[in-house]
Amino acid sequence: MNSGRSERIKVLVLGIGCALMAIIALGVGRYYLSPVSIVRVLLQACGLDMGMDKNPMAVVMHIRLPRIIASMLLGAGLALSGQTFQMIFRNPLVSPDVLGTSSAASFGASLSLLLGLSSFLVSINAFLCGLVALMIIYVVSTRVRREQTLSLILVGMVVSSLFSSGTSFVKLVSDPNNVLPAITYFLMGSLSGVGFEELSLIAVPLVICFIVLLALSWKINLLSLSEDEARSLGVNTHLIRLIAIVCATIITASSVAIAGNIGWVGLIVPHISRMLVSNDARKSFPSSMFIGAGLLTLVDCVSRTASTVEIPIGILTSFIGAPFFLFLLFKEVRHDS
Repeated sequence: MNSGRSERIKVLVLGIGCALMAIIALGVGRYYLSPVSIVRVLLQACGLDMGMDKNPMAVVMHIRLPRIIASMLLGAGLALSGQTFQMIFRNPLVSPDVLGTSSAASFGASLSLLLGLSSFLVSINAFLCGLVALMIIYVVSTRVRREQTLSLILVGMVVSSLFSSGTSFVKLVSDPNNVLPAITYFLMGSLSGVGFEELSLIAVPLVICFIVLLALSWKINLLSLSEDEARSLGVNTHLIRLIAIVCATIITASSVAIAGNIGWVGLIVPHISRMLVSNDARKSFPSSMFIGAGLLTLVDCVSRTASTVEIPIGILTSFIGAPFFLFLLFKEVRHDS
């Protein structure tokens, strides 16, 4: 069996595993439902009479389903965004918040919570602030007389610092009894408040960005080459880089908009994907998406069942991500020696 076929089979297995994880997750919770019951509920929701009661239908379709869809989309998006940035900047230590989009979206959400806006408006303002940060970064970086990639990183650091300071100021002036706890909890990352209304805000932009990045995956591979080599192959590296950055940034802003800051997924999942398949984005992109979707869904299940009080997802991903990243570092050291 050649390596290309083996990698495609691995991607297919990851996709099947991701789908099974979603079905299992729909049954996990205080009100447990078996995978068979979940399938019956889904079939009845499609119009077939499977004899299911209203309670399991309500639990699955109105509470768990939007949450599982969100965990799948955001997990896949963060992993894809992280891998895209790592390939663009040619640095395996880059994460989706490298350009400060997460900080900007966090500021938008914090300010909205301070003003007492609805959860839907909180998500919209967070998403818009992320896009504003992207526009600022692009406009400023194009006027800096440095290499484009370095300019983006430097300007992103400045923008991230400014919006982080803004978030700190919002927390400083917030009511410590009501508003401040809400801001703190939101920024730690959670899917507890996600419904179909919030999903409607980010589903279309996410799917469009997924399609664009997957379609450009073979061209994104060429960004690891020098500018002259890529141009000799007929690839406009500046345009491809810009499109990829915009898509990855929109994905990151969408994630923060409805779930707060969820760290480490976009950093460690691309490493796992490359270990399983290869550096070829045509295979590692879908592989990262499936792994990220399954991982975040698994973490969400733990967050809502491990304790009587729901644990923020950001805390759990840090517990998982930090030790795993140390493992990768030690493995790299042993490989080099």
